[in-house]
Amino acid sequence: MRERIWAPPLLLLLPLLLPPPLWGGPPDSPRRELELEPGPLQPFDLLYASGAAAYYSGDYERAVRDLEAALRSHRRLREIRTRCARHCAARHPLPPPPPGEGPGAELPLFRSLLGRARCYRSCETQRLGGPASRHRVSEDVRSDFQRRVPYNYLQRAYIKLNQLEKAVEAAHTFFVANPEHMEMQQNIENYRATAGVEALQLVDREAKPHMESYNAGVKHYEADDFEMAIRHFEQALREYFVEDTECRTLYHYMQVLVCQHECVRELATRPGRLSPIENFLPLHYDYLQFAYYRVGEYVKALECAKAYLLCHPDDEDVLDNVDYYESLLDDSIDPASIEAREDLTMFVKRHKLESELIKSAAEGLGFSYTEPNYWIRYGGRQDENRVPSGVNVEGAEVHGFSMGKKLSPKIDRDLREGGPLLYENITFVYNSEQLNGTQRVLLDNVLSEEQCRELHSVASGIMLVGDGYRGKTSPHTPNEKFEGATVLKALKSGYEGRVPLKSARLFYDISEKARRIVESYFMLNSTLYFSYTHMVCRTALSGQQDRRNDLSHPIHADNCLLDPEANECWKEPPAYTFRDYSALLYMNDDFEGGEFIFTEMDAKTVTASIKPKCGRMISFSSGGENPHGVKAVTKGKRCAVALWFTLDPLYRELERIQADEVIAILDQEQQGKHELNINPKDEL
Repeated sequence: MRERIWAPPLLLLLPLLLPPPLWGGPPDSPRRELELEPGPLQPFDLLYASGAAAYYSGDYERAVRDLEAALRSHRRLREIRTRCARHCAARHPLPPPPPGEGPGAELPLFRSLLGRARCYRSCETQRLGGPASRHRVSEDVRSDFQRRVPYNYLQRAYIKLNQLEKAVEAAHTFFVANPEHMEMQQNIENYRATAGVEALQLVDREAKPHMESYNAGVKHYEADDFEMAIRHFEQALREYFVEDTECRTLYHYMQVLVCQHECVRELATRPGRLSPIENFLPLHYDYLQFAYYRVGEYVKALECAKAYLLCHPDDEDVLDNVDYYESLLDDSIDPASIEAREDLTMFVKRHKLESELIKSAAEGLGFSYTEPNYWIRYGGRQDENRVPSGVNVEGAEVHGFSMGKKLSPKIDRDLREGGPLLYENITFVYNSEQLNGTQRVLLDNVLSEEQCRELHSVASGIMLVGDGYRGKTSPHTPNEKFEGATVLKALKSGYEGRVPLKSARLFYDISEKARRIVESYFMLNSTLYFSYTHMVCRTALSGQQDRRNDLSHPIHADNCLLDPEANECWKEPPAYTFRDYSALLYMNDDFEGGEFIFTEMDAKTVTASIKPKCGRMISFSSGGENPHGVKAVTKGKRCAVALWFTLDPLYRELERIQADEVIAILDQEQQGKHELNINPKDEL
């Protein structure tokens, strides 16, 4: 009987065969020390559960104690695992490749691998004060910590304990990872108002150092402070490679090369987001090459430009920059001697080696592997500056947008507007330029006064509190009550006789009218479909309007998650990413407040304000180019028909399709009555 020799799967060995990183400092470079607590490390999931339970029972002091302990335990666990990995890698280095392939040539390698594994288990058990299995947590808990949910509990508990500064820190830390959380945004503003300090310092307790330095570099770059920009970008790169080493070390002991490869994506992803910043690592070198050029350090500019080309070798602008930087060098310097920066050179070399190994292993194991595009070209510098060839340094002209100017988010279609309005009596008011934005239009007389009154009558007969808001009476602000109804509900109510059928059908007809106007005005080449249709009224609650400083609907975008601090809008769930156009058709003006506003992506700078009135319609594209909100309704009831449209038929509104079927049945019945010469009034 032939003896079977065990061999580890190729994918499990590949991470251990790769050379260690050659950047980011020595393995034990100084890191922020964590406060040690006596005794074995308590599992963070148990502390988290205890803190949440204490919060719900009203024991806010214990809630704070246990939640803070859970966060410390979570950080300490990662620190222990990282240190153990480094310690054991140093104690059990991999042996050099054997000179021959005789029997047992692979044994030194296996001996080293097994030694590392035993060392790691021993180190982890010792430092944790018990078995590592105690610290395995569920996917739900892991997700809560990734989304920073414990900080949501903390900010509420600190407020109950009247510890405002700590509440603001916790609220901001949560909000950074959850910029779509409208209530938290409002809480932060309320805390600031309560403290009486508008510029109360906002601290992100879970800030990623490399991301903070990168953001600071971008801000200095946009302010033309290139020396400070260089300092921060260089710091960001040092921190990036340290974080990359730590990320890979943690995955190293999971022995999954694919996960190590994904560290590129992980380090480019902002807290709480699913999608990474496009082209993140190469962008550092793109910013740096231009900043070094502006301060007259042409050798460093050339090194950074050549480094960028390692990721995008066909970038024509940067290729031109390389030629130009070479022309600026002293005659004593040979341009060919200036090479791409070593840090990125080594990084890209290792990355390509990993890719080849993964593909080879995948083929050997019988499954396919497609290399993700980690550095997408259209993730570029916001200013799009490039150095024009043949221009001297002092008089260099910067082409494209001026530095510091933010580009509007990209829209994946041709932008056109000004098409026919299709119906008589509709009054054109303002276009995009007059509304200080992109893909915007304001129209009047889309509804008549009589139609507005009729829709109000329908609303009073069919609306339910919280409809369309998962049953929440006050989904956006505690100072107003929200009611709503869909087209299908209106038609069913009309069919059942609870409201006049003619009035119910008006809701259906005017929404179709709005759809046709939007499709025509923006000159769309394909059909625009309904994705959601909702009649909504918001009513100011008496006794709650004094000193209001909140909004009726906080600033947001309709198809992406607005992130004002990053000046981004992330097109990913839970946003309705399939929405393409939006419209609001107003039914009344007998209320106070409630103006519709557009803002910049900072969610603060108002670019246009619109006072609702009967028959007025505002329509706009649904992306991050059009952040918007609603000012507080301080008296009365504000009603409108809200419409969202999509160009993708896969996301057509199901209730709208059902409403179309109801209308078809009603039309058939009406046609039959006419054929029999029956007066519909005779049946009443």
